[in-house]
Amino acid sequence: MPSPPRVWLIVGGLALVGQLGNGFPAAQAGTPSDAAKLWSLTPVARPALPRVSAGDWAQSPVDNFILAGLEAKGWQPAASISRAKLIRRAYFDLWGLPPSPAEVQEFVADLRPDAYERLIDRLLASPHYGERWARYWLDLVRFAETNGYERDALKPGAWQYRDWVIQSLNDDKPYDRFVLEQLAGDELPDATDQTRIATGFLRVGTFDDEPNDPLKYKYEQLDDLIHATSTAFLAVTLRCARCHDHKFDPIPQVDYYAILNFFMGGRAAEGPLLAYADAGREPPPVQLLQGGDPTHLGEKVSPGYLSMVSALSRPVHDPPAQARSSGRRTQLAQWITDRANPLTARVMVNRLWQHHFGEGLVRTPDNFGSLSSPPTHPELLDWLAGQLMDGGWRIKRLHKQMMLSATYQMDSTHAREAEYSQVDFANNLHWKAMRQRLESEPLRDAMLAVSGQLNPVAAGPSFFPPANKESLEGLSKKGAEWGNSPLHEQQRRSIYMMTKRSLLSPLMTTFDFSDTTQPCSQRNVSTVAPQALALLNNEFVHAQSKAFAARVAADAGSDAKSQIDRAWRLALGREPSDSERQEALAHLESQRRNFAARAVEGGAVLDDQQAARQALASLCHVLFNLNEFIYVD
Repeated sequence: MPSPPRVWLIVGGLALVGQLGNGFPAAQAGTPSDAAKLWSLTPVARPALPRVSAGDWAQSPVDNFILAGLEAKGWQPAASISRAKLIRRAYFDLWGLPPSPAEVQEFVADLRPDAYERLIDRLLASPHYGERWARYWLDLVRFAETNGYERDALKPGAWQYRDWVIQSLNDDKPYDRFVLEQLAGDELPDATDQTRIATGFLRVGTFDDEPNDPLKYKYEQLDDLIHATSTAFLAVTLRCARCHDHKFDPIPQVDYYAILNFFMGGRAAEGPLLAYADAGREPPPVQLLQGGDPTHLGEKVSPGYLSMVSALSRPVHDPPAQARSSGRRTQLAQWITDRANPLTARVMVNRLWQHHFGEGLVRTPDNFGSLSSPPTHPELLDWLAGQLMDGGWRIKRLHKQMMLSATYQMDSTHAREAEYSQVDFANNLHWKAMRQRLESEPLRDAMLAVSGQLNPVAAGPSFFPPANKESLEGLSKKGAEWGNSPLHEQQRRSIYMMTKRSLLSPLMTTFDFSDTTQPCSQRNVSTVAPQALALLNNEFVHAQSKAFAARVAADAGSDAKSQIDRAWRLALGREPSDSERQEALAHLESQRRNFAARAVEGGAVLDDQQAARQALASLCHVLFNLNEFIYVD
């Protein structure tokens, strides 16, 4: 008998997944005994690799877990993707950029058995890796370079935190150290300017420099820190316990205030780094706020950790006599990254899986609580978490294990798709790869790369993209606080673009740029008419189409067939088919005549060479609008 259809219900900003006829979870507070029932709070186990029949298909231990699930249903995995598509998938996954035609040709022709592994190693060793994967982390920590609110003032030096994230990922900094520096880089005995910059994690959220109620806003700021920390590292909805015991998870209200102690007394550090620091070694006491109201104080609450993580019950120590800070954030980071904490490694490997495969093994990446989606492959999740911890918390080796798998190399179509999708429409069993649309940054960056205009300069202050007069009029100081970067600066990668909360790039937001006010681990992927209109009419897209055409003409000369072949190889990494070539030739001729006729109507004369150049730019514009350019198979 088929399962009842799934339905979605939004409660308090949380998406609850239920089934018609089965009902939804009762909205009642979690209790400590509920902790033992939560899958995410059980100790991380290192399961043995499942036995499978088609063992020759597996190329990585990851595959044993996936194949075991498929074989249990009598299903077959999708065929392997072509090598030309595989290199494009790998480049966009690790660099957020397309491979050049020469790189595609070289990889396709490389028949060495370790050719693909060598490719992954090269991609992971490049600085472009950090530029790609830092963006996921910046989304998660609600990064922007301005305060938000009415004045939306600049946070000077916020770009230094962005650059710290990029460099940390490129250095393959152990994840436990990555966490420690962001929470307590100023408290470390070996603290440096870079570890202090890392505490920008606590400073890059919104900030109201003139709140109506300073006391209330103080707790709003603390709530932001608690929310960012518990979401990014633990996937726990801790802020739901600010006003009362958590409605679903075993988190009593007192736990919220126990954690709040770790941030009480913190402030913006003075100096050009604009990092975070304790005001002293003895933070002010914390009292429970009845109903979350700072004017209704309840009992005093001592610093402590989440009681539901019972395996990590420990006291919070007072600082040594000579200490200049409380040391509490260091202790919080050590508790988060303790191997006995069942959440941290699971949460991180789930995020890695999500970005490589389109969805996490847990499809609620920011909620590992009672309302989470249970993992599709719990043993695989634990095996990967164990790999992360046993491997010294190094992330690059996890990328490699995932990408070397036959699961990663599957095609995005399946010979029995109609049959399998009837049972597993969401592809929970990973019987095929998921086709993924480029996010706004790699989409913009790919246009720059293909047109030959990409400026590879890394790090440093952000560039200001062009902004029209009308949008600047809406700012509190009109356009006074908006910079005018030169063109070569505007051609840098999108991660170096100024992120002003009140004036985000329309092209970026049209393609689902993240919400900069809240942690975002999974962007929306919409398909709406403004996206097509943006690709057709946006000035940046037109400029890159013209530059793309100029590059094609310089490479291929004036022969139309050669131009078409070169354009396809640059934009799509492949040769055009015969039918595509014929359609492209027809397009070039039609547009050449069209541009010449329009020039005559306007009283101008356009020679054949000029008309052909405009026609080629039109064809390049078409390629930028193709699904094949916007999506990665």
